[in-house]
Amino acid sequence: MKSSIARLGVVALCLSLAGSVPVLRAKKNDSKTDAAFNEQKRAVHALNRLTFGPRPGDVQKVMAMGVDRWIDSQLHPEKISDDALQARLAPLRTLRMNSKELVENFPDNQVIRQVMDGKRSMPSDPARRAIYEVQIARLQQKHESKPEQQPAAMAPPAQPEPGAQQEPTASDSAKTAEELAAEAAASPDAMPPDIGDMAAPAKQTPGNKAVADTNSSEDISSSAPSKAKLTPEEEAEAKRREERLYADLGAQSLIDLPPDERYRKVMAMSTEQKLSVGESFRGGGGGLEFLDGMDVRQRETLMALNNPQTVITEELNQGKLLRTIYSERQLEEVMTDFWFNHFNVFIGKGPERLLINNYEQEAIRPHALGKFEDLLLATAKSPAMLFYLDNWMSVGPNSMQAEGRPEVRYGPYGRPHVVRPKQKRNSGLNENYGRELLELHTLSVNGGYTQRDVTEVAKVFTGWTIEKLRDGASFRYDPAMHEPGPKFVLGHKIKAKGEDEGKEVLHMLATNPQTAHFISLKLAQRFVSDDPPPALVDRMAATFEKKKGDIREVLITLFHSPEFWSEQAYRAKVKTPLEFVASAVRATGAEVQDGLFLVRQLNKMGMPLYGSQPPTGYPMKADKWVSSSALLTRMNFALALTSGKVRGVNVDASQLAEGAASAQGDANATLSTMEAKLVAADVSKQTHDSILAQLAEPEKKSGEGNSSQPKPSGVSTMAGLLLGSPEFQRR
Repeated sequence: MKSSIARLGVVALCLSLAGSVPVLRAKKNDSKTDAAFNEQKRAVHALNRLTFGPRPGDVQKVMAMGVDRWIDSQLHPEKISDDALQARLAPLRTLRMNSKELVENFPDNQVIRQVMDGKRSMPSDPARRAIYEVQIARLQQKHESKPEQQPAAMAPPAQPEPGAQQEPTASDSAKTAEELAAEAAASPDAMPPDIGDMAAPAKQTPGNKAVADTNSSEDISSSAPSKAKLTPEEEAEAKRREERLYADLGAQSLIDLPPDERYRKVMAMSTEQKLSVGESFRGGGGGLEFLDGMDVRQRETLMALNNPQTVITEELNQGKLLRTIYSERQLEEVMTDFWFNHFNVFIGKGPERLLINNYEQEAIRPHALGKFEDLLLATAKSPAMLFYLDNWMSVGPNSMQAEGRPEVRYGPYGRPHVVRPKQKRNSGLNENYGRELLELHTLSVNGGYTQRDVTEVAKVFTGWTIEKLRDGASFRYDPAMHEPGPKFVLGHKIKAKGEDEGKEVLHMLATNPQTAHFISLKLAQRFVSDDPPPALVDRMAATFEKKKGDIREVLITLFHSPEFWSEQAYRAKVKTPLEFVASAVRATGAEVQDGLFLVRQLNKMGMPLYGSQPPTGYPMKADKWVSSSALLTRMNFALALTSGKVRGVNVDASQLAEGAASAQGDANATLSTMEAKLVAADVSKQTHDSILAQLAEPEKKSGEGNSSQPKPSGVSTMAGLLLGSPEFQRR
């Protein structure tokens, strides 16, 4: 039955998603007036576009409030309480840590080697100490197994810290992409290879380093949630590891102990035994059951025995999912996701994982509905963007640092002192940020700029760097790195004035009519259609210019436009994997106790969170996400979700069938009830009849009697097929 259901889902999805908007099943005449139906349709449309999908009862609430009034409330999220979401986020401790705290609590290889070399002290806290001891043991094991690589393994070249005047030389810019990738793979900060493998190749600029290095790690295990799917052999190996864990440690009964006692037993083990415990969590296998019932600190500690950095990544991912599913400020979440994608950074580049949460919550979220220029400046100054596009190490060819000239600095009491570089540095101008600022962030690829503009913008932003990357990470302007003299951008002369040159260029770009049009086009693509009407984009751009880049005002123009409310726009957008997973969980009223397995579902669907390697981010158009294999993965997820097979997520599918017209549980009536709850009754006759046929076919074959009587398993299958239907795939 599962295979036939899957085939039905894929065929229906491919036919519908590749074609036009599905024709909705005709509704019976009832007491509803056309006006009432239209208001319901408006509520459904608003919820599908301004949120990550309606929850049970949301349509009725929006109708009672009034669609226009509800939209206005979403445009002012500061007036909406989100305390329930904050309570769900509270256990994710890493979301409240800065880069220094993250490194201290969840060390990478660089920190571990510093402890091994006596350059950093071992923490006294027992939990943190256990993490460090296990990571040291793991590195020593790798070292002993590869004696011929001892010098490289134990003492790799240290990466330059921002502000330490260690800049790329001319030879760096001459290296090939393959050489740069090899260096990235040897980085002690490297991320799991499977994240990068799922993304597009790194974008490069002429003569400069790759935008996003493809990093692999010598110490990060396969527990990283970006693994697309475990093969049967890998699943069997994970099971064998778990069995060996219990057998080797004599701990078969540990799983039956209370969580606190189970944790204490592990912490009392030897370092070698703790290492075995950590390895049992690889690949997300059955070893994770060992963590059930433990508090957040205990879970983090034991997970960190396998790989400390994975804890940071997984909590970051879970926080993102919880916000999309449970936040009452849904439009703010949609816009935060939109702008993160627009100003994309990649979690797999070096220590980027230490910076992303601050980037999303401090640089993007506060400006998601504010002024575009403020948002542009915040992203330009963010350590996450400075590191991702390499601007933090960009040095002007004629700067004091490049020429080895001394710099005069002033102390806290105004006393001057001379700082002399250790040696003369070759030119290291990096154009990555300058190019993406013009091409992706503001003017667009057809924005009328030239290669000279890219180079001049790159010179403008020399000196915009990072202060103490692993010790709090903040923006710093370094005049010694800045290219002196005037610059010429888009025909305008930018006078020499240090840091203010960058602010002037950002203002010029934020107020450029081409930027107004490009941003309006992308917003219309997100909220209306893949190819929005040009007239709508023009009106939005006019508002952008008139209101000085006020994003909220541009959205008001959009949400009050006839194009937004047209029949052509209704359910015209194919959901991205994130939108699909979040909307499925919201539609079923599911309770998420552990979002880790939802994160892994997104990885299977080709959209790992924060995992888009190129600066273009993930595409919003349907052609990227519509294929038979991708849609089969969605259908399988939908069926697993409603049948309770997604670990950490509880769904009561029977509640979705409550209120069916037939007390005898007539399948047609039950399905109609579920269609109203999950898809607002917007289901084609073809989809409706196909689901009934699939439910009835196996019962007829097995001779189990009246096929019109749905069993409990049939109800969950109904719900899963509806979530996988063409109608639910669109918003």
